[in-house]
Amino acid sequence: MAKLHFKYATMNAGKSIDLMRTAYNYEENGFKVLVMKPKIDTKAGDFISSRIGMERKVDILIDKEDNILSLLKRKFNDLYCIFVDEAQFLKENQVNDLYKVSKFYDIPVICYGLRVNFKGKSFEGSLRLLEIADVLEELPTICNCGSIARMVGRKINGKFVLEGDEVIIDGTTNVKYVPLCGKCYLEKVLKIK
Repeated sequence: MAKLHFKYATMNAGKSIDLMRTAYNYEENGFKVLVMKPKIDTKAGDFISSRIGMERKVDILIDKEDNILSLLKRKFNDLYCIFVDEAQFLKENQVNDLYKVSKFYDIPVICYGLRVNFKGKSFEGSLRLLEIADVLEELPTICNCGSIARMVGRKINGKFVLEGDEVIIDGTTNVKYVPLCGKCYLEKVLKIK
């Protein structure tokens, strides 16, 4: 039986690069894949884009109201694997749909995304993936202090903030996201020492 995977990390861990590399490897060996991402991620339009410049066109953009089983209805033929970038932006029912795809259609689904937002709270999609994914894998990256980064800090005009909408896509405003270890998150964002 196929599995639902969740590969999570902060930014700069190479999630999108890993997705593109893995999808390419399947395709190079003659297997049909499908790449999806939530439409709310407007940074690269209908592409997945890595911070080092690699890009790949997305097969399906997922709107917040979309039923994923309906979107995939006529696409299961010869499909070997489904990849989802920015999975933290999915709704709970959409993650449930991806789980059903892995079980009822026996197609592996590999989701990539952030575990927590800049406030240290789970995104809806990430929380559901942490609850039901068959395989959880952390893709490590480092904080500027050298420790493993598992938190995300949001900077506006160069200063860490804890207020604002959960989703503001970096590169679209004066917002920058920074990977931080727990200690640096406490000290720099929460101002606890």
